[in-house]
Amino acid sequence: MRIDEVFERAGAARKLPVSFEIFPPKGELTLERGREVGSELAAFDPSFISVTYSAGGSGNKGATTKIAEAITAESGIPTVAHLTCISLFRDEAARKIEKLRAHGIENVLALRGDIPADDDRSNPHPADFRYAKDLIPLLVDAGFCVGAAAYPEGHIDCDDLDRSVRHLREKQDAGASFLVTQLFFDNEYFYRFRERADRAGITVPISAGVMPFMSKQQISRMVFMCGASLPSPVIKLLARFEDDPVALRQAGIDYACRQLEDLAEHGVDGLHVYTMNRADVASACMSAVRV
Repeated sequence: MRIDEVFERAGAARKLPVSFEIFPPKGELTLERGREVGSELAAFDPSFISVTYSAGGSGNKGATTKIAEAITAESGIPTVAHLTCISLFRDEAARKIEKLRAHGIENVLALRGDIPADDDRSNPHPADFRYAKDLIPLLVDAGFCVGAAAYPEGHIDCDDLDRSVRHLREKQDAGASFLVTQLFFDNEYFYRFRERADRAGITVPISAGVMPFMSKQQISRMVFMCGASLPSPVIKLLARFEDDPVALRQAGIDYACRQLEDLAEHGVDGLHVYTMNRADVASACMSAVRV
């Protein structure tokens, strides 16, 4: 099923779409493990499951499509395969599109991807697609339902929130049918972002992305990679449970559940949970919003 249809049906049924994400830990996720995680997450009946590339656009490139195909075939849950365009040329893009079609993929999340560490950010690796908005029309013309990423606190490479939202509008204009946000730990950032998006004429559904923090190391890495802000309540939890990793992990899940509950009460279009590939995280988060 196409994700735009998922949102349409959910709206008609007055049901909040809740989706999960599978990611490759340490840059790698085998087909066998991906199918196992997909089966575990599908048991909670999410609206769809997205399957990422690894950090840096390497690692599980080859498995992403196969994992997405397997999850839908075995569970009936719609899936979204991520596709990055950094360093991508048109001939390779055409081959990837044919592979996606061959595996029955209907939905693609178009992303720029991480710029390789040895590249100049102002003059990135030569390719035919510099930004996700450049890749979106090709995917739309190929018949895919295309999603794109949104950044409630602005993209880490863009220090102007209004410009960041204008870039988001360009993705919609290029053909994106839905948006999924980067993680955030303070819902007020999302609400202010949603107001900006409304003023910019963004009308496609926006799923708010929430990731439970599982450890101090993990949250530090996410803040550095994504530019997400740490609100005072999170900092206090990190300090309180610094020497108790089990309690900190549970506190992170509980905090994410409160975020999700608040977002649901504020009428978001959808919720997207970065599950860390953990069934207990998916279970807790789903219980928080489907009572």
